[in-house]
Amino acid sequence: MDAVTDLSAEAVAIIRRIEARAFNMGIIGLGYVGIPLALAAVRAKFAVLGFDIDTERVAQLNNGISSIKHIPSEDIAQAVSAGQFVATADFNKIKDVDAIIICVPTPLTRNREPDLSFVESTARSIAPHLRKGHLISLESTTYPGTTNEVLRPIFEATGLRSGKDFYLAFSPEREDPGNPQFGTTTIPKVVGGDGLDALAVADALYSKLVVKTVPVSSTATAEAVKLTENIFRSVNIALVNELKVIYAAMGIDVWEVIDAAKTKPFGFMPFYPGPGLGGHCIPIDPFYLSWKAREFEINTRFIELAGEINSGMPRLVVEKLAAALDRYFQRGLNGSRILLLGLAYKKNVDDIRESPSLRLIELIEERGARVDYHDPFVPVIPRTREHATLAGRQSQSLDAENVGRYDAVLIATDHDAVDYSALVAAAKIVVDSRNVCARTGAFAGNVIKV
Repeated sequence: MDAVTDLSAEAVAIIRRIEARAFNMGIIGLGYVGIPLALAAVRAKFAVLGFDIDTERVAQLNNGISSIKHIPSEDIAQAVSAGQFVATADFNKIKDVDAIIICVPTPLTRNREPDLSFVESTARSIAPHLRKGHLISLESTTYPGTTNEVLRPIFEATGLRSGKDFYLAFSPEREDPGNPQFGTTTIPKVVGGDGLDALAVADALYSKLVVKTVPVSSTATAEAVKLTENIFRSVNIALVNELKVIYAAMGIDVWEVIDAAKTKPFGFMPFYPGPGLGGHCIPIDPFYLSWKAREFEINTRFIELAGEINSGMPRLVVEKLAAALDRYFQRGLNGSRILLLGLAYKKNVDDIRESPSLRLIELIEERGARVDYHDPFVPVIPRTREHATLAGRQSQSLDAENVGRYDAVLIATDHDAVDYSALVAAAKIVVDSRNVCARTGAFAGNVIKV
């Protein structure tokens, strides 16, 4: 960061207000990113006004009720009762806050192209209330250039100028729901600004919320950092998914290989195979960069290959499940009853965004089987854009009698709350895509690793 003397007087004045906590925060999008950020801001002694178009969620939050499993209702209730956090669906109140942090979804279209409709509509909701001195920071993952190419024109159409009248920044979210080691405040935060003043103001605010900030030279650089982090994971997961297929054909257990390889203290980082990618980041972010790269006539062959491998894993798991049924019962999926264990995309959370389990259910039922599921964190399947027909299905019991009614149990998510030894004992066969039976000492002759 440059010295304060290199900043405008207006920026210096705002930074002083931030230091004095005379600076109100507005957070748009009260989900897996917005709520943890709001609570971090409250703990840092900032007043927070949360915005969301979901009026039911707004009412829940104002009553101190968390809609996210790993975020205790007590934390929200305490922030509300202290008068430091209020949720609203009234976007006219944007004029009452000093910083506007945008934490809305950035999904893909059916053609795997960026869908910035939530970001754009949010910007258009902000614009009529934009005033001098506002800080607007986008946290939603997107392609390099979005902040300046999409947000800035919408805001500058008001007659105000970025870097002079208001300050525009990008600071990518780094949430990992359910991670017991790292939370919002303990993860270093990358910050990029549209100019020196914007960077300094955004950095001053975020530095009060997190353990460390990492200022970078531009908003596009900050956008690229987020994509790089998740593409790195996507490519390496694709590699181990492909190795799993190769080693299985050779009679080699890929899980044993990885466990042995990770004993090397340098030059190796363990990644693990699975039934497909889930969550809002890794299945989506690589395609944002691929789409943007086409503007520069660059083909992202490596990234796209990784995406193809990972998106093909649910079909591979279904084929392995069908083969297991054929081997044990001399019939495939048609007419079989399957219990899928784990609907969330990762263990110990209630987050089903882009979960491969939803695709697994559809693929299995396309083959003529009936699928029920059990997930201690997801009692009912909510409506989603891509899997609307599954909405309303309820989690089934894991008691021994019920488990025994199914022809096979398919483990898609390895929640810690499950007694895997009891599950294996009660099931006819268990198809394990997470190696959890072996890891927990529950492996038996009726368990098939995939």
